[in-house]
Amino acid sequence: MTGGELIDVARDGLVTYARAAGPLMIIVLMVGVLISFLQAVTQIQEQTLTFVPKMVLAGLSLFFLLPYMGDALSGFMARLAFRIVQGG
Repeated sequence: MTGGELIDVARDGLVTYARAAGPLMIIVLMVGVLISFLQAVTQIQEQTLTFVPKMVLAGLSLFFLLPYMGDALSGFMARLAFRIVQGG
């Protein structure tokens, strides 16, 4: 395997990681910003107010996004296995 091929595999892995984890991270980030805004407006500084909604929405998002994430990861594995079979 040449250096260029190794960089291609690494790049494909990073893009797959971004496609699989990105939507979930964006949802959690948006919820965190919204809750922080509400805390700033109401001046309620309760730690569980930020933690519980993030965990609930992350779990629900994971439930709905899991097929998409699995498809992205299985596609990456198929491409990687094809490269291994080809010998490079």
